Amino acid sequence: MKKLSLYLISFASLFCINHSFAQNPFIRDQFTADPSARIFNGRIYVYPSHDIRAKEGMGRPGWFCMEDYHVFSSDNLTDWTDHGIIVSQNKVNWVDSTTYSMWAPDCIYRNGRYYFYFPANSQKETNGRKMFAIGVAVADKPEGQYIPQPEPIKGVSGIDPNVFIDKDGQAYLYWSMGKIFVARLKDNMLELASEPQVIKDLPEKGLIEGPWLFERNGIYYMTYPHVENKIERLEYAMGDNPMGPFTFTGVIMDESPMNCWTNHQSFIEYKGQWYLFYHQNAYSPKFDKNRSICIDSLFFNADGTIQKVMPTLRGVGITKASQKIEIDRYSAISESGTSVELMDTSFTFKGWKTMLESRNAWIRYNAVKFGKDKLKSIQVNALSQTGGTLQIHLDKADGPLLAELKIPRCTGWTIINAKVPKIQPGIHNLVVVLADINPVEIDWIRFIK
Repeated sequence: MKKLSLYLISFASLFCINHSFAQNPFIRDQFTADPSARIFNGRIYVYPSHDIRAKEGMGRPGWFCMEDYHVFSSDNLTDWTDHGIIVSQNKVNWVDSTTYSMWAPDCIYRNGRYYFYFPANSQKETNGRKMFAIGVAVADKPEGQYIPQPEPIKGVSGIDPNVFIDKDGQAYLYWSMGKIFVARLKDNMLELASEPQVIKDLPEKGLIEGPWLFERNGIYYMTYPHVENKIERLEYAMGDNPMGPFTFTGVIMDESPMNCWTNHQSFIEYKGQWYLFYHQNAYSPKFDKNRSICIDSLFFNADGTIQKVMPTLRGVGITKASQKIEIDRYSAISESGTSVELMDTSFTFKGWKTMLESRNAWIRYNAVKFGKDKLKSIQVNALSQTGGTLQIHLDKADGPLLAELKIPRCTGWTIINAKVPKIQPGIHNLVVVLADINPVEIDWIRFIK
């Protein structure tokens, strides 16, 4: 019966596959956190935790509340597919499903199978307290069907599992619980092959959690969130052995400008470029226990140290001209006259709107791909209570003019069309400029074939 239930979860997920698009956050219809990014078969898979709002009888109000895991995938960092639920707390024998504690996971491939590691509160108690354990679910495909093992990994008590397989084939499990721990894994990826040990020489004060280890050019990078002041920032230490010792080296990302208490990271190299996956609370600015996952590019210095990453709204990936271009996820804006607000504070997944409020105010959106197909027109979803004029330029604010759109006086969103000249195939930036003094609000723009 258990296997049948899991099969039904997987089968049902086939009918709810949906897509999200580039820009930060890149999952735009649900709360996601703690992204574990992996490359399987040339495709990127992201295994995040899944925040929901606690309510009476479901979790602890005002705290983290997570009951299941989804997996998302992409082959271009722009178009993301939600493959649905892969593991649920109600379908794992050892999990206390009243705690809604399915926190940061990870996934790894070995010997033809995919091993999904996840923490949760166990039904068993130690000294009258229910403790976190780490379980494993196994599948033949990266998107599942995942079958949870009947018991968690023996000898592990903690959260935020991370798995690393070294070049010699040895696998290591990392986790945290006040400190960061490491142990070797057996070849079956289900049992420890050594006693857990604390990784030394990391910060002694402030919460430290969320380990993620990766290797580059013979250097092992131990990365983790750490509360140096009041909220977490992403830090790293470098070493020459996956079990340490590591030397504290620096900060990868400063504390969230949105004041999100937590952060959680993973790193991949994809098609020659490194990326940092992390989370913030853009869709829930007043409650940082509902978070959303983001991506930005990562760069190294010649000595192997990491250049600090500044979180962006634009994120990574290339947007097709025919897609809705959410210019509020901008790359740059004018010094004055431009602002961004949520469309609907009662339902934040509607996203944001751009407000251009003074003459020559502008907003730029980078990396739009124009193909060989002839484009007939441009559409803008906008509103203006006074009526205003927008100009769409290529590459920069005084670049080639693609279109000028007269936005009529209106109190509701209106789609305005304008013809566009021939645009040579390639990747360009788009700049939207307010050409008069009448304010205009913009939801999205797109080009029509």
